[in-house]
This record gives sequence, structure tokens and C-alpha cells, in this order.
Amino acid sequence: MAEAIPAEEAGAVLAPASGASPFWRRLRARRAALVAAAIVALLVLVALAAPLLAGIEGQDPTTYHPDLVDSATGGVPVGSFGGISAEHWLGVEPLTGRDLFARVVHGARVSLGVALAATLLQVLIGVGIGLAAGLGNRFVDQALSRVTDVVVALPVMVIALGALAVVPTSFPRPVLIAVIIGLVGWSGISKIVRAQTLSLKSRDHVAAARLSGWGSWQIARRELLPALAAPVITYAVLLFPSNIVVEAALSFLGVGIKPPTPSWGQMLSDADTWYQAAPTYLLIPALLLFVTVLALTVLGEGVRTALDPRAESRLRIGTGRKKEADA
Repeated sequence: MAEAIPAEEAGAVLAPASGASPFWRRLRARRAALVAAAIVALLVLVALAAPLLAGIEGQDPTTYHPDLVDSATGGVPVGSFGGISAEHWLGVEPLTGRDLFARVVHGARVSLGVALAATLLQVLIGVGIGLAAGLGNRFVDQALSRVTDVVVALPVMVIALGALAVVPTSFPRPVLIAVIIGLVGWSGISKIVRAQTLSLKSRDHVAAARLSGWGSWQIARRELLPALAAPVITYAVLLFPSNIVVEAALSFLGVGIKPPTPSWGQMLSDADTWYQAAPTYLLIPALLLFVTVLALTVLGEGVRTALDPRAESRLRIGTGRKKEADA
């Protein structure tokens, strides 16, 4: 779980005009985060331009090419490295002969889109319930906190597997997966927002706003949300890669994205029987999934440190003290 950021630091970091410059300066100082940001931007561009890229190659993700697979060997692609050629840049799928490049770039759109939608839903639910619990009376706080504890204890994969198994396949699968992940994964951000709200509402400026007649919604919108932006953004950036992994795992288990819609997890599921005969069919989506999750995780750590510059200094001080104690 992402570390909560003190509210006063969050408000200072995200102050308009002058507050944004130190954040970008600290983020640019972290080269690993910049490289990760460039990789993420490239992946997003590929996902958005998937139809254009597949059109440039001259292929689409659903057309079968039975002449490009060898039926005598059970459907192994003809040619070296999975059938890579000038017409098929990453080769073709075993058994079907569908173009692998077209399916990979369209799969990026599905995997990233589902993870982004799920993350946004988690943020909306988590922030709403966290604010309501922090600003509500004792009964409301206790009730919402117990609901949050129940959601924390829910096994995400088991709930998702059960829900996806009973829903008809005619329902749009990407939308359904995003909704399920969002509905069972908001508890962490809710706890962070509640804790920060309880700390902030005792501050003088919030008390003054309440005495001036502002309602809870006005206080939340004008006084609390700007200060909560930093921890919420940090947690959301770190949550995004985990949602990609959940979507891929569901597709790998056979209850996620259904053919002919491509997904990296679905491609990995189909490739588990072809890893010896056509290793590129397994390695390409696996490598892309690994690079995407790693880049998003590194970027999330960079954003967290840039928003909370004291975190790294605290870590260095703690490391130095440990070394002195060991010596």
C-alpha cells in the first residue's frame, strides 16, 4: 500500500503556479522515472494508434491466415521466429495464422484501457467513501469503516473469477472487468483519504470555513480535495500497474477478455501450449507486460518521491543510522 503523504506537504506541493515547478524539477532529477515515463508514453501512443499501426503493416488482428501455419505439425507458423516477415513484423499466431503485431498493439489498447478505467473507478469510490467517513459523524464513520474493512478482506481474484464466470459473454467484457476490479479494489485509497481527512478537518482553516456556514461539500471541495490530491495521485499511479496484472491474470485464467478481442493476458493463456514450438508467441506479450508493469511502477515511485521530497531523505537517514548501529 502506498504511504500516506502529510496533508500540509500535499497542499504545498500542489499549490497553483509556484507549487508545480518544484515537483517537476524533482521528477526530472530522477532519470529512472523519466525513462519510465517515456516508455509509458510510447505504450500509450501505441495503444491509441493501434488501428493506424496495424494498417501501416497491412494486417488486422482478426483475419486468419491458414496458409502461414503448417497443418502437418499441428499449426506451427511457417518460417523462422514464428513466421516473421516483411508482411508480418512479429510473425503470426500458431494454429490460426493471425498477425501477431496487429494483435499485440490492439491488445495494448484493451489492457491499458481496462486498467485505466478500473483505476479511475477505484479513485472515485475510494475518495468519496473516505471523505464521507472522515467528515461524517461517529456512526457514519464507523459504518463506512466497517464496510471498508470487509472490502479489504475480500479476495479480489476469487470475487472476479466468480462474477465473470456467471455473467453472459454477450456483455462487453472489457467494461465488465474494469467495473469488477474497480468495485473490489477501492478500500486502500479510502483508508488513506479517511485518515488524511480526519487530520485536516481539525485545522484552523477548515474550522473557520465551517464557522462561516460552509457545508460539508463546500469544505471538501475547496479545503480538503486540494490537499488530498498528492496522496490520491501517488496511490493511483502505483495502483495502475497492479490493475494491469489483475486483468492479465483473469484473461490468462480464461474468464477475462474473450476472443476475437485481443489482450496480452489472453495471448499468454493461448501461448502456454506453444512455448516450445513457437516461443515468440509467448515471449512477445510476456515481455511487453513485464516492461509495462515495471515502467509504471518505477514512474509511480518517482511521482511519490517528487510529491514527498522528505521521503527519500528519511530513507537515507534511516539507512545511515542502521549502518552506524551495525558498525
